[in-house]
Amino acid sequence: MRTGKDDISGWLVRPAGRHAWAALVAVLGASALSVARAAPDGGMDNAIVVRAARTWLAGGSPYDDPHFLYLPSAVLAAVPQAVLPGAVLRVLVPFAVAGLLAVGWGCALRLHRVPLGSRLAVLGLTGLAAGFAPFGHLVRLGNWTVTAAVALPLCLLLAGRGRWTAAGAVIGAAVALKPLLAPVALLFVFAGRWRALAAAVLVPALASGAAALLMPDPAGFLTRTLPFLLRGDDTFVRLYEASPAAVLPRLGVPGPLAQGLAVTAAGAGVLCAYLRWRRADAGPLRYAETGAGLMLSAFLVSRPSYDHYLLVVLPLLLAGLPRPGAVARGPWFWLALVPQVPGLAWPWLEPVRQRAFKDAFTLAVLAVVVARQGLGDRKPGGDRIGAGRAAEPVGEPAAPF
Repeated sequence: MRTGKDDISGWLVRPAGRHAWAALVAVLGASALSVARAAPDGGMDNAIVVRAARTWLAGGSPYDDPHFLYLPSAVLAAVPQAVLPGAVLRVLVPFAVAGLLAVGWGCALRLHRVPLGSRLAVLGLTGLAAGFAPFGHLVRLGNWTVTAAVALPLCLLLAGRGRWTAAGAVIGAAVALKPLLAPVALLFVFAGRWRALAAAVLVPALASGAAALLMPDPAGFLTRTLPFLLRGDDTFVRLYEASPAAVLPRLGVPGPLAQGLAVTAAGAGVLCAYLRWRRADAGPLRYAETGAGLMLSAFLVSRPSYDHYLLVVLPLLLAGLPRPGAVARGPWFWLALVPQVPGLAWPWLEPVRQRAFKDAFTLAVLAVVVARQGLGDRKPGGDRIGAGRAAEPVGEPAAPF
């Protein structure tokens, strides 16, 4: 990797100093500790999962709670949390979420072959924790979206090194906990990696099937949760959704028209992701942009779709900053993030229930920016760090730094 002074990539990939590391530890620690002091149950969304597991342990059905939106396998995975004392959960959950987000960031960096001790590694994670509001929201909620924020970059890292079946198993395990990453299965279809696709399908299917047999209502996810998700008619949830299908009706657009626009946009995004994959230029941007494009397309139409879902894709895009032609080098990438600056008040959008409009703006702009990568032609060598370096072959292990 070139670290010359003629390009920002050289500065970003140099080792970070001790002061930068100290600042990162302080920011992550403060973010988690503030939640531990304020959330006695370990976070609102985490409480939903824990309550579902406790209901099952008591002989009830976890799907009696309409806000429990997980597969049966997630119930068993939540049992350890259900048996832990509340005093332990309130400390463990926010620190675990912050730590897992750091792990996901590390996987995104390694996908782009950026050193884990670099300035980008330290400053990027500090920026996400201190300057991107959904980061703090996810730490506070304790939502299992954090598993997807780790699994997607890990999957793409494995795929980029030629370990496709392992990548499929990672996606399958994440789906078994929360079905958020199901759209990534299309990546395996694009690549013709059928074993990886089989792993992504079989792991959650077998895990959920086995767990469902232990439930008093084995088909609860299909008969209760799935219709709830398809209807998307929960008044409480709708106020926080960022998808156009939820936001546009609040602006006066008829519901069917809003849903049609969201489906059309999602379909266009999937097509652009396919075109991005078909443009088989060497380097990790192909994996990151295709995976991010698929997930952003799904967020445009999925119900629900929350602001912290953005943490599944944003680290993948930000970690590519040292690479010429990366999404993070364009102005619209950064403009999309402006509404997510913590503490910045926007007229008429100050109430917490109005933030969905800001989230929808960020989601839509990021989706368009990533989709354009599938339509444009990158110059030869544009997916490399350092103009004078030979292209790194796709699927080969990253060279040591």
